[in-house]
Amino acid sequence: MLITLPAHAADVIRVRLDWTPWGNHAPFHLAAKKGLFAANGLDVELVDGIGSVSTVQIVGNGEYDVGHASLAPMAIARAKGLPVKAIAGFIRQNDIGLLVPKDSGINGPADLKGKKLAFTAGSLEAPFIDRFLAAGGLKRSDVELVAVDASAKGGTYMAGRSDGVFSTVPFILPVVNAQRPSNTINFTTYGLAFPSFGLFATEKTIAAKADALRRFSSIVAGMWTYIMNGHEDEAVAAIVEARPNAKLNPAILRQQIDVLKGFVSTPATQDKPMGIMAEADWTKALDVLAEGGLVPAGQAAPSYFTNDLIDTNLSSRIASGK
Repeated sequence: MLITLPAHAADVIRVRLDWTPWGNHAPFHLAAKKGLFAANGLDVELVDGIGSVSTVQIVGNGEYDVGHASLAPMAIARAKGLPVKAIAGFIRQNDIGLLVPKDSGINGPADLKGKKLAFTAGSLEAPFIDRFLAAGGLKRSDVELVAVDASAKGGTYMAGRSDGVFSTVPFILPVVNAQRPSNTINFTTYGLAFPSFGLFATEKTIAAKADALRRFSSIVAGMWTYIMNGHEDEAVAAIVEARPNAKLNPAILRQQIDVLKGFVSTPATQDKPMGIMAEADWTKALDVLAEGGLVPAGQAAPSYFTNDLIDTNLSSRIASGK
């Protein structure tokens, strides 16, 4: 996996992640632990985030070279003039949904009348709640929406102070499941399809650091494939080691990785290497966002993403573990 590079200082890549440490950060920390960034001429700094929307804004303002976040907020920001573009897609299916207790008898939006549902204002689920409820013939006035901080969602739901909670399913389901066994009602089931977690950068950074970003994106993509091919526990150990003060639960991290596997591919990306995105998915995503008034109608999908920064030969070698 060592690439022969000209003798010069390593290329610095500053990365802003989406959130505090969780299973979705596995490829970054395992690649760092294995020395893959350094071996490929990169000096990578990984900084935890406080949410995808925040990461998009901070990276878009030029404070970091690359961001890892849900790509729908990136698309919304680009439509508003922030010069950001997706350079790799890892969790290519929308992973937002509603968690409800397994014994609740709730199977879809139509069953939510009169229920108390926790959500976070300003988060990605918020603009889509009305359309989600409408799929069951309900309006916002038919439910009680409780706005809570993102960090309080799990606690609010586990304590029984809400009948359901909207969130990123792979993150929150393992956190709450032991205390309040839950089912998920995914947004994609009701036509709310758009890409989730991936990498993005500003157009200025893409132009200035294309070669370094290509190596970085390809290593992370290959590492995801390596992890999901039976090296999940190795990845969990790397996250715990990288963030010793976070008091992480390895069992929850492992479950988060396992749940993420179900959101990796869409029909359009089923046979594509990790990291590669499909124009059909972006076209659909932009239509969905436009229907919600989040981006103007008629956006050209290719302007929102590029696959040029994935070197499939490098990512394949990383994935093989050789």
